[in-house]
Amino acid sequence: MNPYILATLLFGLGLGTTITFASSHWLLAWMGLEMNTLAIMPLMAQHHHPRAVEASTKYFLTQAAAAATLLFASTTNAWLTGQWEIQQISHPLPAALITLALALKIGLAPLHAWLPEVLQGLDLTTGLLLSTWQKLAPFALLLQIHPSNTTLLIMLGLSSTLIGGWGGLNQTQLRKILAYSSIAHLGWMILILQFAPSLTLLSLLVYLTMTLSAFLTLKLSKATTINMLATTWTKAPTLAAFTPLILLSLGGLPPLTGFMPKWLILQELTKQDLAPTATLAALTALLSLYFYLRLSYAMTLTTAPNNLPGITPWRFFSSQLTFPLAISTTMTIMLLPLTPTITALLTP
Repeated sequence: MNPYILATLLFGLGLGTTITFASSHWLLAWMGLEMNTLAIMPLMAQHHHPRAVEASTKYFLTQAAAAATLLFASTTNAWLTGQWEIQQISHPLPAALITLALALKIGLAPLHAWLPEVLQGLDLTTGLLLSTWQKLAPFALLLQIHPSNTTLLIMLGLSSTLIGGWGGLNQTQLRKILAYSSIAHLGWMILILQFAPSLTLLSLLVYLTMTLSAFLTLKLSKATTINMLATTWTKAPTLAAFTPLILLSLGGLPPLTGFMPKWLILQELTKQDLAPTATLAALTALLSLYFYLRLSYAMTLTTAPNNLPGITPWRFFSSQLTFPLAISTTMTIMLLPLTPTITALLTP
């Protein structure tokens, strides 16, 4: 892709998110989300592969449906209450519709079916953008409207953690596994949104760090399936030793960084007299942990086939910068001792 066009698309992506962040009017927020969608579409279809075009089409249709629902809900709210302010959603009907529209935008279960299919059709760099940057604007709106329908949020959260864990069990494609991982993490964030928005923000930041680390690792080793992970050891032995820690951190295993948001969310749910919800969420985390353990096993305890096609990839080393990977990996593994400091900074 022409670097000028790429710069323009990335600028549009950033501008769309910034407009949504800064807006207090529903039309401006909707415009920012639309700019986001239109800016990432050429990045998704840039390789002109039928699978990439299919993924782009599916993404466009789902995002257009979500944006139309959002616009309809905000117009309904303006009709019922006479104002367009994002933080003044007082009527339960538009509040529920807006929550569902934003859930479709980020891929919460049961509105999740598009996410694994779309992510599977993209290259790892665009997949990283879709899994991280594209979640920021809808979450900014969710944090602003502060939905009051606790039952809806808990149902969305629990179904996402359950489906995110269950859906990843039978996958061999790494991008689909990361998509289901994304669904599960989003479920944890939505569970706590009503009770402690600062914890949702903390979970989102930790998720972004861990996902960045996971995608950069796969990009460096050029792995797209579980079997291809076995060649990582020969290419980058140090990275292969640290990758299981990244994966287990994604699963939320102590003493790694990923345990921090889960620990605080379970604690807050228990304080809110939602012990059964906390128990079910903790049990669904075991499903996710199982497929992360599968990936760790494939990477560290299996060897690649010794025929020529298996050896060939080892001779080509990636030109990718390793500094961002080093920083994100360190944060993914070692932030847990800083939990008191981080929570103090996030507490208003």
